[in-house]
Amino acid sequence: MSGEHLSKQYDMDLETIRSKVLSMGGLVETQFLDAIASFRNADVARAEQVVKGDEAVNQLEVVLDDACNHLIVRRQPAANDLRTVMASIKIIIDLERIGDEATKIARTVMNMHNRSTTINNHYETIRVIADSATNMLHDALDAFARLDEKQAINLIAQDAIIDHEFRSIMRNLITFMMEDPRTISTALDTLWIAKAIERIGDHAKNIAEYVIYVVRGKDIRHTDYATTQLDRS
Repeated sequence: MSGEHLSKQYDMDLETIRSKVLSMGGLVETQFLDAIASFRNADVARAEQVVKGDEAVNQLEVVLDDACNHLIVRRQPAANDLRTVMASIKIIIDLERIGDEATKIARTVMNMHNRSTTINNHYETIRVIADSATNMLHDALDAFARLDEKQAINLIAQDAIIDHEFRSIMRNLITFMMEDPRTISTALDTLWIAKAIERIGDHAKNIAEYVIYVVRGKDIRHTDYATTQLDRS
């Protein structure tokens, strides 16, 4: 095979992996949206579909991880290409965990239904943090698709907002439980859902950090790189 043909095939292999990672991202984004919708509408059937769909996410993780490992062995990528593959492997892990968190939300909805809890009344408690995490996940996948460093930096800063929203929800729910012990079971369920959403925000932040790793070659985890860049802008 000619060098030019090998090079084109190599580029195609890299792009195929990137496209499949984004497809997996779209799948877990839908899982999350469906999980939130099942809570908002007390839709147990949709919650059950989210739980069933988790298997497809798990299978995608295995297939993509294998594809990345084979590419490394066959092509021995270097520099930016190697960073892209390594970042893809890490993003795949985060996407699978987002799928797990969406499944936790759906299972909680199912449990609340089994206890005959009136679910609809509690969606408003998590509405703001759910909207924030939904936007953050969508933008993180978009930043990866376009390798947009600026968008990634802005996303990392947004994680602090989601953390603040979660702490506010937790304080409010603790107050409700103290004032009326009859609300404890439902308040705890709502808190588990809020925590799952907060964790999805964390995973979206991780994806943004991997975008910067690909673009800049910098591992910015556990640093204030994003804050520094925002201060300069």
